[in-house]
Amino acid sequence: MKYTGVPCQYSSPLDGFSAYGKVTYEMGCNNVTCDNKTFIMPAVEASKNADATILLVGLDKTVEGEGLDRNDLLLPGYQTELILQVIVASKGPIILVIMSGSAVDISFSKTDDRVKAILWAGYPGEEGGRAIADVVYGKYNPGGRLPLTWHQNDYLSMLPMTSMSLRPVNNYPGRTYKFFNGSVVYPFGHGLSYTKFNYTLRSSNMSFNIKLGEDIPYRDMEYYMANNTEKPPCPAILIADFSCKDHFELDIEVKNIGAKHGNEVVLVYSKPPTGIVGTHAKQVIGFKRVFVPAGGSQNVKFEFNVCKSLGIVGYNAYKLLPSGEHKIIIGDSPTSLPIDISFQK
Repeated sequence: MKYTGVPCQYSSPLDGFSAYGKVTYEMGCNNVTCDNKTFIMPAVEASKNADATILLVGLDKTVEGEGLDRNDLLLPGYQTELILQVIVASKGPIILVIMSGSAVDISFSKTDDRVKAILWAGYPGEEGGRAIADVVYGKYNPGGRLPLTWHQNDYLSMLPMTSMSLRPVNNYPGRTYKFFNGSVVYPFGHGLSYTKFNYTLRSSNMSFNIKLGEDIPYRDMEYYMANNTEKPPCPAILIADFSCKDHFELDIEVKNIGAKHGNEVVLVYSKPPTGIVGTHAKQVIGFKRVFVPAGGSQNVKFEFNVCKSLGIVGYNAYKLLPSGEHKIIIGDSPTSLPIDISFQK
């Protein structure tokens, strides 16, 4: 069964926006590769008289796809020049809509106050045009989260594409949100809404003193011996060595303090104890989407197995449970819930 194809009918972005008002359309680019500048000026002239300008840019399967590598993380051809010229000429607000299957470096527009909104539409289905217009006009309140990190273009010069390691190695930066700690365009899990949500974590501080059999050995780990970090006497245990039935629960109140109904994706991360060499900075251990009406609240409950949610993977690929103070982080909240792990024989 094929997972791509041409739909029987489809709604283009032009169709979607035309349903809301009068639209003056100009191509801007001759195609996705945008290798001809002659179409830019008509688009610039149109933006001078528009109450608002919607810029649709991005990629397609001629630029990215299975068996096809991109050369950089930038928009193809003169697309960036198109955006910059329209930004200067437009009298009204600018909405940038990006249609692509992967990240693009749009740092220049992210930091420009004249670009009032940026929407990543991916490659939408047959009703994608109407869906994009519904989001831009506020008929639908978006509640998505980025499933990947949007890197800056200079990330490509930091490591060879033949390096498959996720951890930092040989002076190369790490990969994915778990290991990369440099500047990005947008981080993994980023997403905005037309409303605002507040979280209240109702669970209390927790600790687990895990009892082990005499035949289960402690496992050593390497620590950074700096910033007063002390290596614990029993650093870790191999998770496969015992039956791990300990679990913890989280009860999170999600309150919509805005004026618009909306969906929120609650992301839960675990962060390992400070000082362990080579481990991840944090990892997703659970997520749930919840609808919260304006002014209302919803309780979201999670239950996690201690070993599955707090374990780390060592350099030899064995999964270990470190002792010490782990942390639970909800979304991008600056606060965290400590969970202390210790072992006893």
